[in-house]
Amino acid sequence: MENTIKEKKILIIDDEKDILNLLSTVLTKEGFKKIYTAETGEEGLKLFNSKKPDIILLDIMLPDKEGYEICKKIRETSMIPILFLSAKSEEMDKILGFALGGDDYITKPFSPKELAYRIKAHLRRNEIRFTENKDLSFGPFEINEEKMEVRKNGILLNLKPKELKLFLYMAKHPNQIINKERICNEVWGEDYIGFDNTIMVHIRRLREKIEDNPSEPKYIVNIKGLGYKLLVKDEQ
Repeated sequence: MENTIKEKKILIIDDEKDILNLLSTVLTKEGFKKIYTAETGEEGLKLFNSKKPDIILLDIMLPDKEGYEICKKIRETSMIPILFLSAKSEEMDKILGFALGGDDYITKPFSPKELAYRIKAHLRRNEIRFTENKDLSFGPFEINEEKMEVRKNGILLNLKPKELKLFLYMAKHPNQIINKERICNEVWGEDYIGFDNTIMVHIRRLREKIEDNPSEPKYIVNIKGLGYKLLVKDEQ
């Protein structure tokens, strides 16, 4: 990924000019060339729509809108990594950030160097390879979206339609918490009410087909109280 860092677009939304200048300087030294900054939520949303960034650093305490509100708005159309920057360090603030679709939560003050490496890690995780014939691959899995086939170590898996749609959706949003409501609304096109047990059943059946040991899953894991996550390790 180092060869493509200069092409990655970073959007920083923070009302503290010193932080904007510091991060811009550090990220430039780390090889990033396309860095965009905004001091308000409204300006940040405009840049998000016009620049189509690959990752967003988002302050929670903004002068016009809360970062949580900005995150929720972005999640309506995009699943790019969002890293919250905040002076709020309470557990509930962090949980709320993750529940609304955030991928990381960094409390101020922070180490700019560490933040740069976190950004690189999130960008790597978001880089599942797409080929011209719509193959998507990671770890032992290969997914052909056009044929709607999933293979593990070259062996075709017998997934039912809803299981396949769920796995494909999670594969397109790796290392991101996906709650049950999103599974119903965005994956199956169903109303969430009354589907709680159904989702758990489908997750269990999917694990039985993709996991080496369904009782100790290493791919689809529970995030207590928030939802599920498909773990995709960084590629070295």
